Amino acid sequence: MHPIFVVAIIVICLAAFAYWKRKAVANMWKIEDLRTKIGWTLALVAIYRIGTQVVLPGIDPAMLVQLRAQTGTGLLSLLDMFSGGAFSNASVFALGVMPYISASIVVQLLGMVIPYFQKMQREGESGRRKMNQITRYLTIAILMVQGPAYLLNLRYQAMGAINESLNWGAFMVISTIILAAGSMFILWLGERITDKGLGNGVSLIILVGIIARLPEAFVQELTSRMASPGAGGLIMFLIEMIALVAIICGAILLVQGVRKVPVQYAKQMVSGKQYGGARQYIPLKVNAANVMPIIFAQAIMFIPLTFINYAKIESAPEWLRLMVDMNSWLYNLIFAILIIMFTLFYTAITVNPTQMAEDIKRNNGFIPGVKPGKPTADYLDTIMSRITWPGALFLAVVAILPSFAAMFGVKAEFAQFFGGTSLLILVGVVLDTLQQIESHLLMRHYDGLMKNGRIKGRSSAAY
Repeated sequence: MHPIFVVAIIVICLAAFAYWKRKAVANMWKIEDLRTKIGWTLALVAIYRIGTQVVLPGIDPAMLVQLRAQTGTGLLSLLDMFSGGAFSNASVFALGVMPYISASIVVQLLGMVIPYFQKMQREGESGRRKMNQITRYLTIAILMVQGPAYLLNLRYQAMGAINESLNWGAFMVISTIILAAGSMFILWLGERITDKGLGNGVSLIILVGIIARLPEAFVQELTSRMASPGAGGLIMFLIEMIALVAIICGAILLVQGVRKVPVQYAKQMVSGKQYGGARQYIPLKVNAANVMPIIFAQAIMFIPLTFINYAKIESAPEWLRLMVDMNSWLYNLIFAILIIMFTLFYTAITVNPTQMAEDIKRNNGFIPGVKPGKPTADYLDTIMSRITWPGALFLAVVAILPSFAAMFGVKAEFAQFFGGTSLLILVGVVLDTLQQIESHLLMRHYDGLMKNGRIKGRSSAAY
């Protein structure tokens, strides 16, 4: 599909939403701070989208047909989606942000087992800066491995696209540096979006890449269903859309689902005035880890592609071929197990029942029927265990739903939106961004984006 057509569909959807929420949109532009943040976000995202179309020096973009066919299905299609189509365009942004996410996984895991990293985690802001610096260095190291692997695949898949007059050794060295610089520039753009714009920058960049593929996948699925009588026609397409809406609603419930634990605060008399005595709630999220487990798991599932020759997957061992096939039983089994493990792991390090119990006790509060101190911590820990396991299982099921969609004849490009990494990131990041907008509106005493209820978003960023 022509990029202009894709942009036109996105603009039409945004215009429809703006008309639907025209009052809230009008209020958004009345707030100078919010208006500035939106402007910065759109400008930086536009720079990223332009960069995905900038081809590596010495590459003829018209000769990349075979590379685009390779990234149309399988695990490479997901990698191309995360890069916003830059992977299939042989762009300077081809490697995207996944190397940075992989490096972040490694550093966080090291923080659990190595005392040096544990010490940095306890140092607060200064320790966080040190760990971020180590993450960037590790990202560069990963890029030095993934860059040549990508170029070797490019040489095999699109040999005619590379200028024959170029020295291959020099081309690989220079292009690897350009690819690494491109990924680090994306990371810089993400940080600028976080500082000056709306939402989490890196998550928003991944979201933009996913949304850019949606209109084309939608049109392709509709065309394929209408192409022949045996494809199901419009009725089958409508059934698919109903199923997609139901899955999106389930993903929203997963992201926003909470267990409210009542907390009663004792009454206090200060200078003749009464304070406290109110009952409040601690919202314990069903999915406290948000989309972090699925992003981490997906980054690990990309590792086999780093160490094998893309071009010779057919000659690889059977288990390796299954590991790079998104619809295989082995891929989905390992993917689901990793998601469950990361969900439990990330929840354990982000939710501290002992600290919560101490905060409740310090503020003269207590949970009805539970003694303060250690019994409260044990009670909260029990509740988190009971809600985390179902949340982890549901997250794993949603992640592997695209494989089941493919079994029912849904095209691979459109099946990726029937759950999986793309849908969960899309739902999580959109809710988080809308929650920030609504917070700005409510602080200025404007009506929010919702007439009933409030957008809760996420307690922390995906990335």
